[in-house]
Amino acid sequence: MTVYRICKAKYPANDGEGARIAGGRWNHKKFAVVYCGATASLCALEVLAHSAKLPMDMIVIRATIPRKLLVATIRETDLPDGWNAPLAIKRTKDMGSDWVKSRATAVLSVPSAVIPNERNYLLNPAHPDFSKIRFYAPKPFIFDKRLK
Repeated sequence: MTVYRICKAKYPANDGEGARIAGGRWNHKKFAVVYCGATASLCALEVLAHSAKLPMDMIVIRATIPRKLLVATIRETDLPDGWNAPLAIKRTKDMGSDWVKSRATAVLSVPSAVIPNERNYLLNPAHPDFSKIRFYAPKPFIFDKRLK
């Protein structure tokens, strides 16, 4: 499976440090998670949803997840009302952080809050199988000025 990550060019490491420091929809602070999307376009929408202005100096990183790796899945029906509110709720943070702690899988599939019928993929750098995920060299990602 191929997944993508869009981030600022100054943060190319695929180590989950940004999520560990800031937290996110699917993790509390102190839990490293690499947030990816099923497509680069979904990642772009996710970035835009969290941006006050059109982001500059961005990169896109493609990664491949071996088919043999198990992927845990959270379905939209598993989630409480309000899970996709603009501000992340404690329950989704708990679910993702519990997954990280459990080390059950290196990959967790979750619905996108921006487009719920599309999938985001969380990668757990603390899982032994994380090293089997191949990250490709970053490439510049330029948002079309018509988007904002």
